[in-house]
Amino acid sequence: MAVPKRRQSNQKTRSRRAHDFLVPRQLTFCPTCGKAVPTHRVCESCGHYRGRVVIKSED
Repeated sequence: MAVPKRRQSNQKTRSRRAHDFLVPRQLTFCPTCGKAVPTHRVCESCGHYRGRVVIKSED
């Protein structure tokens, strides 16, 4: 069985594992305007969040 000759450094280990914890952003569609919005965020185009107006828009 092969055994490593030297100990791997922390930088090498962490850089190898860095991409394991990246996950794509989860998107939902705004019920009022229909644009794609990340979950638990205010809609940038209409200013709604969970059915209420949070940010007054100029439209």
